[in-house]
This record gives sequence, structure tokens and C-alpha cells, in this order.
Amino acid sequence: MPVADSATQWTAALFDSSIVPTLVEYIKIPNKSAMFDPDWHKNGHMDKATELLAGWARTQLPGGATLEVVRLGDRTPVIFMDIPATGGRAGDTVMLYGHLDKQPEMTGWRDGLGPWTPVLDGDKLYGRGGADDGYAIFASVTSINALRRDKLPHARCVVLIEACEESGSYDLPAYIDHLAPRIGQLSLVVCLDSGCANYDQLWSTTSLRGNLTGNLEVSLLTEGVHSGDGTGVIAASERIIRQLLDRLEDSHTGQIKLAALATQIPAQRVLQAERTAEVIGDEIHSKFPLQPGVVPISSSNVELILNRTWRPSLAVTGADGWPSVGSAGNVLRPFTRMKLSLRLPPRVDAKLAADAVKQALEQDPPYGAKVSFSDINASSGWDAPELAPWLDKALDAASQRHFGKPSMFMGEGGTIPFMHMLGEKFPQAQFCITGVLGPSSNAHGPNEFLHLPTARKLTLCVADVLAEHAKQ
Repeated sequence: MPVADSATQWTAALFDSSIVPTLVEYIKIPNKSAMFDPDWHKNGHMDKATELLAGWARTQLPGGATLEVVRLGDRTPVIFMDIPATGGRAGDTVMLYGHLDKQPEMTGWRDGLGPWTPVLDGDKLYGRGGADDGYAIFASVTSINALRRDKLPHARCVVLIEACEESGSYDLPAYIDHLAPRIGQLSLVVCLDSGCANYDQLWSTTSLRGNLTGNLEVSLLTEGVHSGDGTGVIAASERIIRQLLDRLEDSHTGQIKLAALATQIPAQRVLQAERTAEVIGDEIHSKFPLQPGVVPISSSNVELILNRTWRPSLAVTGADGWPSVGSAGNVLRPFTRMKLSLRLPPRVDAKLAADAVKQALEQDPPYGAKVSFSDINASSGWDAPELAPWLDKALDAASQRHFGKPSMFMGEGGTIPFMHMLGEKFPQAQFCITGVLGPSSNAHGPNEFLHLPTARKLTLCVADVLAEHAKQ
């Protein structure tokens, strides 16, 4: 039995009176993930954000529940809640997951907007971290309270909010091991850190790509020299970089060349991509802030969806060793360093991929250049287990009720390292991976926003799924 119709107004009122004001304060805190703020502990922003969200949760904690901010040594903290069952099978536990750390600022915010400047504009709350993923703790607790309000049963729930996801969740395994006796055996995982292809229906994520990052550095000189003297005699480091990247990627098509980074796409995932393309059409590419005249890589929306979800890809996300254009003299630079970000298909082993990339880049360097691929961070992707019939029906019923349209399934191009970890630890668990990162929400980029109507409806959908889970 789903939550009562009055839960819609109750949830909306709670968002207006308590959740949105707290999210506004949260967005103001520049608690960048540890990868982007090595001095996070001394700066105190992460602790401030943690205490803000934990403080709100304490005021809303369901009866009998406990909340602890867990800290292991110098690791980033974790908020852990244990909420006793009001029904369901004995021993059943549901985990609801989110994170509170944020990506760095990024340039290009519109006038009046900024990463740490919350702006409420109609249905959108702008600012870094609201949609990715500060809203998750509010949705998790509120969905359970909606069930308690309507006296509907739910299994035991644990809520885990980490503070290291944007850095690859490298602190999380230690917390999972530490909390394992308190977590117990999971039969359902609800993750609220994913995306949606539109704001019109409930979207469930069926797969996630992995991610491999590292710094590629090429050096041929110990110091810069006059370009008129050196060019034509000593190779430019940026040309060597181009040659090395050609070992990974076909620059004309964007196709990754290394066999270790590819996998066979399951037929069901191709079918889901075809259905998604029918629903969203050109939105797969038109949602991006394209320059006039720019066209996507392929004219087939199905191929674009598969590229985004099941094929490897390369992006250069940072560079060192270059002066600004205004101060660039006629100098052959001593080195070039680039940060590479490779997206890996869901079934590719990230460690094997990292070894293959490192070998491809470092072996037989042109002209004897000094080449290194270092500071490697590799996270495997995830492919969802077969969906249980009850969960399939529950997702569709929830979407029909709260959005007015059927539920949809698609893969995501991003990475949630925790899902791969949980999939290995709890192979029998069902997964409901969803989120609010829809068209133009622009997580990690400028003008990130949380679409509040979707967040409210998603909260109610989670409540309905938890109620259905308790009946199994």
C-alpha cells in the first residue's frame, strides 16, 4: 500500500519549511572533496557540512532510530543512521545511500550564480552540491517518516552518507568493514546519487561506468629554451603528449583503442537504450550548452546513449606546464602535464585497465622522453543484477502515481564506486539506483541546480518502494 495522497502536501510543506532552508545553508559551505582540498581537515568545511546535515537529521529522526557521525582516524566522516523495522521479514535490511562532499568550483557560472551562492529561482535551487548529492539525506529520512506518518510498515533501514564519493570513495571500504556488524545483510539498496533523463518520470539506473584518472607528464628538457633555438632540434613535449594519447584514442572518432578497456554490451542494455531514445529523443545531446553549429558525435541517439553508458571514452580535464596566453613567450617548454579521465564500461576491471593504460603510455617513449603516468585513481563500474518482479512493478507503480508516467531504465555515464563495492559484498541484494541529475542540472559544472519538484516526487517514490519491499 502506498503512502496517502496527503503525503504529497506534507512532503512539500516539509521541503519548504525545513529542507530547502537547510540545503541553502549547506550550499554555502565550500566542502570540496578531499581530492580537491588536501587540507580539508584543517579547513573544517567538511566537518561543518557534516554537522549541519546530521543536525537536521537528528531533529527528524524516526522513533527508535539512532544517528552517529562515525570518524575513523583522519578519514573523512560518515553519517550512519539505524532505523528499526515496523514490518517486513525478520533480518531484512535496506540501505539508503548518499554523499555530502562536493566537486570544486568550476568557472562559467552565470551572473548572480556561484558554487557557494545558493539561489532559489522558481523550481530550481542553484549551487554546488544540492543535487549532487546533498538532498539525499533529506529524501532518505523523509521517505521513512512518510511511511511512519501513514502507519505503513517498512523493514529495518540504515542510512549511510559518506564524505569521499567525489574522490572515488577511497575512505569508504574502511567504514564498510568497521560498520559491517551494524549494517547486517542487505536485501535492498537505494542509492540517490544518480541521474534522470527527464523530470517527467522515475528513472532507475541499470549500470554505471567506471573511472580511471591519472597524470600524464612528458619532459624532454630540464628548463625552457628559446623556441627559435630549440624547435626542430628537440621535440616539443606537447607533440609527444599527442603521440601518446594516440595510443589510447582514435582522435578522429574518439574510439578507445585498448582492448582491455572494452566489453560486450548486453542485449538487454541495448534494448533499454533503444527505449530511452524513443522517450527522450534529441535530449541526449540537446541538453548540453552547445556552441552554435555544434553537432553530436553520431546522428543516432541510440549510439550516443550507448557511447555514454557502455563504451570507454577519454577526456583531458586539466593541464600544467603552460603559461597563460597573455604571458606566453617564445619558449620551448620543459614539460607538459595533463590530467586524463577515462570512463570505463561497467564490466571492465578498473585495476587491469589502469595497468594497460600505464603500460601503453610509458613504454618506448618517443625520442627517449621522460614519460610518467602517475597519481592513478581507478574505480570499477557496475552492472545491476536482474531486477526482481516485485521491484519492477513497485518502481512503475510509484512513477505512475507520483509523476503520472511509467518508470524508465537506463545506464549512466558517471561513476558511483560504492555500488561496485556493495554489489560484490551483497550479491543477493536488489538495487534501486536513482537521482535528480536531469537535463541542464550540470553536476560538476557551472550552474548546477536541484530540481525541487523532482526531489519531492522522488522522495515519495522511495517511500512507496520501501512499503512494497516490506510486503515481500
